[in-house]
Amino acid sequence: MQNEQQLPELKMQRKGRIILILMLIFFVVPIAVVIMMYKFNWMPNGASVGELVRPARLLSATGELKNSEGLDLPNQFWKDKWSVVYIAGDCQKKCLDKLHDMRQLHVSLYKDMPRAQRVLMTTTQDVNRIKLDYPDLIIVNQSIENISNYTKQFQVNDENVILSNRLYLVDPLGHLMMSYQSQVPLPEVRKDITRLLRFSWAG
Repeated sequence: MQNEQQLPELKMQRKGRIILILMLIFFVVPIAVVIMMYKFNWMPNGASVGELVRPARLLSATGELKNSEGLDLPNQFWKDKWSVVYIAGDCQKKCLDKLHDMRQLHVSLYKDMPRAQRVLMTTTQDVNRIKLDYPDLIIVNQSIENISNYTKQFQVNDENVILSNRLYLVDPLGHLMMSYQSQVPLPEVRKDITRLLRFSWAG
């Protein structure tokens, strides 16, 4: 009789142990793996083609910057969405080609399109044609002094930001965290950003 009463208790104990083991597998093991990856500087295949900004750089408030409509950019401008940013002086052919690439990249995100925004920071004053061709593009067109002062935060490898022809990626917490050299193929940039969006809880 006593043995019969003990049987349900033993089953409950076994069930409790199984649940504990599963919790360890799901919660402790991934953390241990990340720690080991960091300690031994190991990266899996398919590593990013971009250049990681270490540590990620929190961008300052937009201050006196205005968009192409003459409206002040809100202090939360870099928050809530991923931002793909291009910085140029006078937006001529090289710049226009990059804007085309940025649109192709954005469209290719499909269901994740609402999570990202495209931003052009330029000294070009007449941007009517650009706005016509790219109505969803956020354009920040200011004097060369304002643009130069603000975009110093985007400097990578001591390059001239305005001449570098890079794409920059800002996370939804306002951190500059990645940049892409001009020669990186667009499909590779897309893979990178798609991967980030897939595993990110933010934005």
